[in-house]
Amino acid sequence: MAEPKPVYIVTGGAGFIGSNLVAELMRREPGAHVYVVDDFRTGSYANLVEACDRAGVGPFRGTVMPDDISELNWQPAVEGLMPRAVFHLAAITDTLEFDEKKMLSTNTESFVDILEACAGAGVPLVYASSGATYGTPAESETRTPFPESSAGSPQNVYGFSKWLMDVELERWFERCERDGEPLPHVVGLRYFNVFGPGERRKGKMASMVWHLTNQILDGGRPRLFKHGEQERDQVYVDDVVSCTIAAAQKGVTPGVYNCGSGRVTSFNQIVDAINEALGTSVEPEYFDMPEVMRATYQHYTCADMSRTAKGIGHRPNWSPMDAMIRYARHILADRQRRGEPIRAGISAGAQA
Repeated sequence: MAEPKPVYIVTGGAGFIGSNLVAELMRREPGAHVYVVDDFRTGSYANLVEACDRAGVGPFRGTVMPDDISELNWQPAVEGLMPRAVFHLAAITDTLEFDEKKMLSTNTESFVDILEACAGAGVPLVYASSGATYGTPAESETRTPFPESSAGSPQNVYGFSKWLMDVELERWFERCERDGEPLPHVVGLRYFNVFGPGERRKGKMASMVWHLTNQILDGGRPRLFKHGEQERDQVYVDDVVSCTIAAAQKGVTPGVYNCGSGRVTSFNQIVDAINEALGTSVEPEYFDMPEVMRATYQHYTCADMSRTAKGIGHRPNWSPMDAMIRYARHILADRQRRGEPIRAGISAGAQA
């Protein structure tokens, strides 16, 4: 009898990180059947098409479902098989969304149901938490990496919604330990500032690398908050996908972990990387931070990746600067393929 196809479920699978994750699962396991659960409010079928093309895995041949994971029949499970893992990435990710009820109901209410379903079925669950759960901890002043224990004072409702997910998992683990039960295979990953191919439809929530590269290619100057000295942990999407898949493997210690590069990159350094990638020498244009952002803005973030290396066995492969150079050239090549105008003076060697 032929061995059954492995099954995976990816909520938010038509989004930026989700579509890259789907394509990588297909690349690693060509026979896998991937169920994408997405409501397409911010995701797009085109993200899946393009991610599969970049990964060289052929057309997407999985299943797309509405964003209600309860519609997946767990007993018996999809096609009579339990999923090998569920990756829960679906969320409102707009950090400037100020409708608290909308943010909390969307990001947190379904999580308990997913957690219960996966724990009850013995299916590994990996979910997207966020570096926004930290707010501005003491490490921001000392310019040192954020350990997982420093989270809990988010400065926007998005970060708070993700913090509530982490708290719910902590509460679940406490019940298991009290009752003498083993911890379920559940891992939360606090994604920091993720960038890379697949951001074209993210709009204002796309990465700094995306926005600044396109500003230069449009013939303008890259616009930065004064004076470009803000420092963030910028992490390449390939590393995020690798960490996410690693978190679902056997031998992982359940819990909440950082998922970043473990390094800081200033906004000025991002411009330097883009100029190197494109062969340009465009100076930034500095402007005042909007008043609405000042109270909640994280001027410094850096993930302490030591627990992630120990508990998941993951270490980032890409230095942020090298990945930014690669990505800026990808953006240039993509615009050229689409026939979009390039108004900056690009060097002949600028290619992906």
